[in-house]
Amino acid sequence: MNRAAFWPPGPCPKRGLNCYASRMELRALCLFFCLFAAAAATAQEAYRWVDEDGVVHYSDRPREGAEIVQLPSPNVATLRRAPSQPSASSADEDETDDEAATGYTSIEIVSPKAEETLWNIEGVLNVSVALQPGLQPGHQVRAYFDGEMQPASGTSFQLQEVWRGVHNIQVEVVDATGKVMIRSRPSRFYVQQNTVAF
Repeated sequence: MNRAAFWPPGPCPKRGLNCYASRMELRALCLFFCLFAAAAATAQEAYRWVDEDGVVHYSDRPREGAEIVQLPSPNVATLRRAPSQPSASSADEDETDDEAATGYTSIEIVSPKAEETLWNIEGVLNVSVALQPGLQPGHQVRAYFDGEMQPASGTSFQLQEVWRGVHNIQVEVVDATGKVMIRSRPSRFYVQQNTVAF
């Protein structure tokens, strides 16, 4: 077999830079790097144009009359391994601590109920409040009866001189500095008195 028929023309004694095969490999590498650089450059650009109807279009391909929009560098996020799951008991303790730190989850006037009619209470209104979690040290309940603040002690207390008619009550919990921690919805109720016939 004649080796000259398969070997490219030109000297290639040591397969150095003058060798035809080496020059082809070099050209392939240069072409690859050029394509890579072009792809990286176009990845940072977009094209914007407005059609005849006034609609704005964007594309990653050039178009006649389109303006080039430079895109910001992509954001790179680093994934971190999630911490190990705490045991059930420590999770419950953490949840309790979080509730204590953030305050109360609910407050509701249990008595008198909304839209309830009370009969013959002789001017004394018994109020009961459901609070979750319970009242914390240094906190106190404040009541607003028909818009006026009334003294309250704890989540069960009495209001005096509540006579016949339509009334509104609302309660809130404040901390030692007077900051409102939670407030109930206003609740409307009615007081009626039996009349005595002579």
